[in-house]
Amino acid sequence: MKLNWPERLVVNNPVRVMIQRRIIQWIKGVTRIPPQARILEIGCGRGAGACLIQEAFHPATLHAFDLDQQMIRMAGKYIKAESQEQICLYVGDASVLPYRDGVLDAVFGFGVLHHVPDWRAGVREIARVLKPAGMYFLEEFYPPFYQNFLARQLFVHPDHDRFSSQDLMAALAEAGFQLQGRREQKMIGILAVAVKQDLV
Repeated sequence: MKLNWPERLVVNNPVRVMIQRRIIQWIKGVTRIPPQARILEIGCGRGAGACLIQEAFHPATLHAFDLDQQMIRMAGKYIKAESQEQICLYVGDASVLPYRDGVLDAVFGFGVLHHVPDWRAGVREIARVLKPAGMYFLEEFYPPFYQNFLARQLFVHPDHDRFSSQDLMAALAEAGFQLQGRREQKMIGILAVAVKQDLV
């Protein structure tokens, strides 16, 4: 689901970049991404997260997409010229990823999954495209945070089949993920590192 203009203001500002920078520092303290990794960011918005990922992890390839073409245009302007060759931007859908099975080392999602109407399909797709031991880094929000009276007046989100902590943990486990790190406030949301298990 595309963001409306108030939420675009919330996610495309310097405070949000500071939050994402702190999330990446937390991730680096919990786990290690292999050098020369192939990384995907889902729901990249104006590209700030992709720039931080590039700066922190120096992947061999970094793809970043958003459902909203306007966000991709903004990202093309936001990303510095010297980084544009390393970051591939495109319009895409988190529930149908255009990759073969098991080709990515890491997937990042900064507050994206709760915007996806079929979020379970999104989790399955992320698991599908990750290599065994590949990592899904997620920052997510729970309904009490974004479906309260004030948030409903300002922002637009899918309004059915939204996930609680228990729902999200069940979907991650069913897709073959095991949590390596987790910080959670049940009424707000979660930061987590989910590692794809080798089921062979």
